[in-house]
Amino acid sequence: MSDLESVKKLRSTTGAGFKDCNSALKEASGNLEKAIEILRIKGVSKASKKMSREANEGLVFICGDEKKTSIIEINCETDFVAKNDDFLNFTKEIGEINNSVSSDLEKLNNTKMKNGSTVSQNLIDLIAKIGEKITIGRSKTFESPKSKIFTYNHSVVKDSLSKLGVVVSLEFEQNSKDIEQFGKQISMHIAALNPMVIEKEDIKNDIIEKEKEIIKEELKNLGKSQEIAEKISLGKINKFKEDNSLLTQDWVMDPKLKVKDVLNKVDSKSLKIKDFIRIKIGE
Repeated sequence: MSDLESVKKLRSTTGAGFKDCNSALKEASGNLEKAIEILRIKGVSKASKKMSREANEGLVFICGDEKKTSIIEINCETDFVAKNDDFLNFTKEIGEINNSVSSDLEKLNNTKMKNGSTVSQNLIDLIAKIGEKITIGRSKTFESPKSKIFTYNHSVVKDSLSKLGVVVSLEFEQNSKDIEQFGKQISMHIAALNPMVIEKEDIKNDIIEKEKEIIKEELKNLGKSQEIAEKISLGKINKFKEDNSLLTQDWVMDPKLKVKDVLNKVDSKSLKIKDFIRIKIGE
């Protein structure tokens, strides 16, 4: 194999530039495998410099079935890269592996991909090839024999790759067309209204305390008396809890109803929202 052919093969294998490939081959005395290792070591150096930058773009991928489904977020720096085929394929394969390891990050990083290298090594190689910071973000797996999983993708880029993904798990005794419709609609509702929790009691105390401080400062600036300020504060906190709890939110399909009202209409005895997650790129 000529020097030029070796450089071309190394470029197609690693995605590195001509000069980097040529230099690595010279350092490796023409040994392709050793040259790949050299480029990977340099890739680690390149990647480490990029990791201090912001990665607020990327894609969300959902995969699985109605009994086990996973969602994962892969971040990059620009929307241009998020639409790059290498990034799309990487995200999709990572998502499939993530579902198989049930969102265990350590297992995910150490799992080998189709090319024989681990996820963590492929991540480093992709950073070196594309030239942007790329990170594995939030992920979650839903698995329960007693529930059915519904999903929703918004701003789809390709297949199940999108900018916003929702997974919601419903529990019920007997399925029906109404429950199927509710499952699809509640997924869309969560995408639109971004609830924090299912019920008011689930909101963490530190979030409530932070909101109280914000309200307190607002009322202080308005010059309200302490007695009036306390009454207003109580009302605002209750409204905050209702607005951020799924069951007490106004139903996106009909704001005259609350989510809990619609749930009861569909199946008041057994239907429950077990869990949900909403991941939006940039949030």
